[in-house]
Amino acid sequence: MHHIRLDGLDCSVIFDCTKGKPPSLLYWGAALAEWVEGAALEKLAIRQGMHGVADISLPLSLAMEPGLGHPMLHGFAAHREGRDWGSLFEVAKVAAEGNGARIICRDERTKLGLEYAIDLDRETDVLRIGSTLTNYGDSALDLNEMPTAFLPVPAHMTHITGFTGRWTHEFGRERVKRGSGTYLRENRSGRTSHFSYPALLLSGAQASESSGEVYGLHLAWSGNHRLRVDTLTDGRVLASMGALLFPGEIRLAPGESYAAPEIVAAYSTHGFSALSRKFHAHVREKLLRPAMRAKPRPVHYNTWEAVYFDHDTGKLKEIATRAAALGVERFVLDDGWFGARRNDLAGLGDWYVSDAVYPQGLKPLVDHVTGLGMEFGIWFEPEMVNPDSDLYRAHPDWALKIEGVGQVPFRTQYVLDISRPDVAEYLFERIDAILSDHDISYIKWDMNRDLSHPGGTDGMARAAAQVRALYALLDRIRAAHPHVEIESCSSGGARADMGVLAHSDRVWTSDSNDALDRQHIQRGASFFLPPEILGCHVGPAHCHVTGRRLSMAMRAATAFSGHMGLELNLLTERETDLEQLREAIALHKAHRMLLHSGDLYRLDTARENLAFGVVARDKGEALFSIAYMTGDAHVLPGRLHFAGLDPTRNYRLRLVWPQHWAAVKAPSLIEQLHLGGKGAVFSGDALIKAGLQLPHAQPETCLLFYLAVS
Repeated sequence: MHHIRLDGLDCSVIFDCTKGKPPSLLYWGAALAEWVEGAALEKLAIRQGMHGVADISLPLSLAMEPGLGHPMLHGFAAHREGRDWGSLFEVAKVAAEGNGARIICRDERTKLGLEYAIDLDRETDVLRIGSTLTNYGDSALDLNEMPTAFLPVPAHMTHITGFTGRWTHEFGRERVKRGSGTYLRENRSGRTSHFSYPALLLSGAQASESSGEVYGLHLAWSGNHRLRVDTLTDGRVLASMGALLFPGEIRLAPGESYAAPEIVAAYSTHGFSALSRKFHAHVREKLLRPAMRAKPRPVHYNTWEAVYFDHDTGKLKEIATRAAALGVERFVLDDGWFGARRNDLAGLGDWYVSDAVYPQGLKPLVDHVTGLGMEFGIWFEPEMVNPDSDLYRAHPDWALKIEGVGQVPFRTQYVLDISRPDVAEYLFERIDAILSDHDISYIKWDMNRDLSHPGGTDGMARAAAQVRALYALLDRIRAAHPHVEIESCSSGGARADMGVLAHSDRVWTSDSNDALDRQHIQRGASFFLPPEILGCHVGPAHCHVTGRRLSMAMRAATAFSGHMGLELNLLTERETDLEQLREAIALHKAHRMLLHSGDLYRLDTARENLAFGVVARDKGEALFSIAYMTGDAHVLPGRLHFAGLDPTRNYRLRLVWPQHWAAVKAPSLIEQLHLGGKGAVFSGDALIKAGLQLPHAQPETCLLFYLAVS
């Protein structure tokens, strides 16, 4: 078998896996006619030698190992005490598996095996690639670097979009023109990070949300990573991703293996939104548990910004009663319920209900919440410990550190080495006890600092082991308590990747509940993650992070489209705002199944607006959001061109939020067409091509339009 060809819905992938040669990706792009063979593509790709360089065109490979002899780029790097560094992996065996394959390679000189597991899902069009290295030698191997795979992309993909940000500003996008040499993003924080999300987009200069060839790559890994795009001197372009390994972190004894994190990738000829829909389908169908997919996402209340550490059972019961009256379905008790945790200086690690704050335990509060018909959730930060805690005083050796180097100050907390069996056992025992003793359906699993010095007591780096231990602990808890949902939170969105989503059910998108910030953050997250797993909360009128004051209508509309929640003090908000919030929750529930199962279409708009829609898979209904972020550049804003509708069907168009809304100067088309009432009927074709003239609205306004086949 010289070639492996995989075909999806609208793409084809061909690997060159000729026995005795390094394996490589020969083609990945638009669907090829079924009679096109890999041999023909190889002939079309013949490259001649040139003066001043090697006399042959050096081959590419999935590993880009040093034995290839490329002067610009080495990917794989390993050695045995300085020897056996020049690996060259050759295909030994190929096994077809469904719409995928395993490519088994060996290097008999260095006694190494490298195996690739490849799958192109026919339903989602998502390409997954994993790689595993095995040491067949008789001495230990030090692995310095191992990108999961190097994937060639066409040279006309001239632009790279990376994802960056900071705390409360996650999922920002930076688009740059690809130049010669290397585009590189690295993360050494020990978690997914705020500043280097493990994903890249590659596109042509004119690609948009609805048109153009685009490629997307995501590394399913919640730790240190390296992402790069290399443009070689001969014009060829390779994208690669992998875990970033610290010195000595991966040492393989004879017979041991290392599995690199999986690359999840997709290609589209119809722009970025079509690409995102493929990733969303992958998360929904391959990562999320079927039971959780089938269950409506409960409207969520979190206590953090309402009470912080000021826990009082009577006050919390009163808040819970108000939440239930608004239509909330889950009540989550945040930080401050355990040990000496009266502030963020003490108590982390002591996972026992505080007698001082809850003299009768948590049961009275839990019973009150569940008696109101709501689920009860609880906050943990298992991977952390305060120096001022019983746990640290008893086990200071359980914290990660570099011997002889002072700890980096960070939130007055250290990181536990959860890769140690005794630490993992303690954490499981304490979490299991809390879950077993109470009617708890949800965990907010937080992680609030970087791994500055991820060293174990043996002096070895433990960053990668920490991530794998996290996955194992999450899986153990889910196996013991399968009804409990787990949210991955990390100072907001610092651990919101497809690696952790294989072991959890939702991610916290950001610690900023500012609706204007959230419009951008949630849009960035949507490039890879579907709306229903994004925690989107209505914050207080006065945002605690930005100091900005925003209307309830804007706050509610922004939280509406994801996994909707609340994080504000219901005892101090204005009654008129609470009534509007109750209306928004009811509206969200009415459209929740559409929002959480439909196809997402982000729209290209003027920079002062952000717009997107969710369209039912059968095209029978849709809901579109248009946010007026700033003032209009012209007297009137532009038109809203709907996307994803069936052009052959008629739709009744209505403005459903804010309720009873009127344009700045009436009558606008909202009033003239009765869009705030019974609505008006238009063909899908007209809505797509001609679009709707938007009414003038004040900045910080968000309108929601609902369409149903008429």
